[in-house]
Amino acid sequence: MRPTFWHSRWATGQIGFHQAQVNPYLQQFWPTLEIKAGERVLVPLCGKSSDMTWLCGQGLHVVGVELSETAAQAYFSERDIEPQIERRGAFTVYTEGQCEIWCGDFFELTVAEVGVCSALYDRAALIALPSDMRVRYVEQLARLLPSTCRGLLVTLDYQQSEIDGPPFAVAQQEVRQLLGSDWQIELTTSLDVLAQNPRFVQQGASRLDEQVYRLSRR
Repeated sequence: MRPTFWHSRWATGQIGFHQAQVNPYLQQFWPTLEIKAGERVLVPLCGKSSDMTWLCGQGLHVVGVELSETAAQAYFSERDIEPQIERRGAFTVYTEGQCEIWCGDFFELTVAEVGVCSALYDRAALIALPSDMRVRYVEQLARLLPSTCRGLLVTLDYQQSEIDGPPFAVAQQEVRQLLGSDWQIELTTSLDVLAQNPRFVQQGASRLDEQVYRLSRR
């Protein structure tokens, strides 16, 4: 998908993917990863997610990556925070306290820039990408994250032929194909959430499964 697609969605407020509340799976399962205070957490395609605020509240240093500066600006302005803004290579970086958001192309990010992130949180990145880009995304994670990394991944699975993404359907089999060589994968939850998602019902989805995986880098 071209960057113009996401810039347009943020510019026009078409951000149905944004969740105003902290993700309940994050609150339930993150403590089981035993990430220590002070560790760095990579949050790809972070938008203006409240999940970052929750992670900071756990004493973690959040490294969000987002294509749209509109999203980064909104994250801080909605919290009445004035971030420091600076240019670092190909990225514009918004920083305040334990949270930094790198605005630019996720695929251009390097380890030297992002630092050692010992944790990963992906609620909306993998499912935001079409199949060919999902492969590139996983390869980029392998370049950025160390062997000791642990993480949480939230995905959706439905009949892709019934609805156009994003968010895209990513089945359990694909998760294991994409990540299995680099990560130990544990499915912790799989729930039918179609009734709680009227947009999918209106568009004709016959099912909608939300799945949560605990990850550990090999």
